[in-house]
Amino acid sequence: MKNVNEQTELKDLAFSLGFKGMAANWSDYIHEPWVKTLLLLEEEAKNRRSLERRMRESQIKEMKPASDFDWTWPTSIDRELIEELFTLKFMEDHTNVIFQAANGLGKSMLSKNLVHAAVLAGYRTKFVSASLMLSDLSSQDGASARRRCLLKYTAPDLLAIDELGYLSYDNRYADLLYEVINGRYLQASTIITTNKIFQDWSEIFPNAGCVVTLIDRLIHKSEIVKIAGKSYRSKEAAERELERTTKKSRKSKKKNEDETDVKSSAIA
Repeated sequence: MKNVNEQTELKDLAFSLGFKGMAANWSDYIHEPWVKTLLLLEEEAKNRRSLERRMRESQIKEMKPASDFDWTWPTSIDRELIEELFTLKFMEDHTNVIFQAANGLGKSMLSKNLVHAAVLAGYRTKFVSASLMLSDLSSQDGASARRRCLLKYTAPDLLAIDELGYLSYDNRYADLLYEVINGRYLQASTIITTNKIFQDWSEIFPNAGCVVTLIDRLIHKSEIVKIAGKSYRSKEAAERELERTTKKSRKSKKKNEDETDVKSSAIA
């Protein structure tokens, strides 16, 4: 029975890989010893190409692994919630994730790692800065071009919009962001990283009438991750400066010791 099930699976695999002639005439190939090896190698190559394509489409580029995240540095962070997000269950019911934190606390790092986890799980993803996405949408000439461009941001299973709040935008950009969020509403998950609480989003889009509705769409089904503390990048910079100072001190001490040794030898 096991052999019958295996042969059925191999026949289905042959069809799915595009070997339709082989699948249609399966009885002619069923006992060939090379068939299973061929199909499994082709499946592996197809999966590899698919992963490489999804990685390119994700546009993650450089990324520090989540294992490097220093959980002890923030003064406040919900580690249990973040670790749960990495199960990707939030994507099953199209829940959004909003990282709220000041600069340098790892919200972009965590966002990229979530996108990377989704890529490995077989999802289509895109990671993009808010400024780049809005500039892309606003530069489209004509309704047809804009619809095609909008599809780039509404179609992925997971869209991560990074650094929303670092720049201010006029009403036109607010409307474009609303189109993206509304197009994904209850259809796919969106990650937002921002340095502003929702009450201050009017500073990002001054006088934009759609801000309240935009926020309402985002938080209707969402996990809000708040991270508090001082910039980790400032901590790293201070550590590098301390390391340089320590090295200089050691070199200076070594130089003084060598000069003392030379003088002692001369006197002797």
